[in-house]
Amino acid sequence: MNNRRHKGTFHVGVCRAWLSMPENASLKDKRQILRSLIQKVRNKFDVAIAEVDAQDDWHLACIGISAVSGDPHHANEVLSKVVEFIEQSRSDAVLEDYELEVQAW
Repeated sequence: MNNRRHKGTFHVGVCRAWLSMPENASLKDKRQILRSLIQKVRNKFDVAIAEVDAQDDWHLACIGISAVSGDPHHANEVLSKVVEFIEQSRSDAVLEDYELEVQAW
């Protein structure tokens, strides 16, 4: 086994997005909307995505999204496109705010 390690840099992009869902009548409604949105994002962009906060709030969701790339601009571009997709994909989930950051490792 070769014990040499290459110290190449890679970049991790992370995004936290806050969505409001004012029409929801229950957590079941929220889960259905999020399950659909999360699956669509995974399929289209090949990123990691999950609900990360506000799990018990019917009208609010916080999702975390991450992408790994050798190029920081590519990681930023992928996450920016995910945010744009979320904004345009559902009328029952409104993107209220988001934070996006790319770090080198």
